[in-house]
Amino acid sequence: MHATPTPRTRPAAHRAHGTGRALAVTVLLAATALGCSGSGGDGSEGAAAPSAAAPGASADGPTGGDSSATARIAQVNATMSETPFSAIGTTTAFDAGLQHLRWNPAQGLHIDLIGTTGDMYCEDGVTYTASGLLAESLKTKGVDITVPDRLKDTYVSTETGQGCEAYFTVPPGSYAPERDTDVEGVAARAVVASAGGTSDVYYLSEEDPARLLRMESTRDGRASKTTYTDFGKAADITVPRGDRVMTMDEFRAQVGAG
Repeated sequence: MHATPTPRTRPAAHRAHGTGRALAVTVLLAATALGCSGSGGDGSEGAAAPSAAAPGASADGPTGGDSSATARIAQVNATMSETPFSAIGTTTAFDAGLQHLRWNPAQGLHIDLIGTTGDMYCEDGVTYTASGLLAESLKTKGVDITVPDRLKDTYVSTETGQGCEAYFTVPPGSYAPERDTDVEGVAARAVVASAGGTSDVYYLSEEDPARLLRMESTRDGRASKTTYTDFGKAADITVPRGDRVMTMDEFRAQVGAG
């Protein structure tokens, strides 16, 4: 059940940069494609790309980055993309609850939102969001839908246009020595990425292996903290298949949205 995975080819850096802020953001972004159609958008699945609300999304974006931190960030992103791990933390998406993330490079990514309705998966750049979680996320955006009983166990697929590594990639940022600390006994250097009403602090291991140890995020006044653990322990992740999955367009038609 815990076989050593064979890493997939890591996406090019220009695809992964600046994505994967707080884990909570992924849930809201997975809901975006359904919400867009009601506001005049085309409702395309590409609207759910993880980078949509990310600060410091590119080297020439709001957070241009610190050249002295660039090499270490690249090392961390390379290691994290190829290493199984877990993460647990609070969320800025909902008033309460925890998020448990598991990453297996050979099988994909799973995010379980404890205390909410459902979970989500990502495999090869496609997210699969539980219908109940999608509905709950939409409520936070002012879109109220009712999921029919026949769709309770359904997952809604969304093409993100990016690799699943996007959900935990460290973006360009600057070292903040005054924030340096230890994370569970491991010396960590702080990297800050900020833009608009968002602010993230990424704690990177000072020594090799290069790892992301913790992330602290602020979204519109809400704060969250995520700790990354269990490096090298490959959890078994089973992405939904077959009649358990429908596209966003199919789901929209079934619930009468858009």
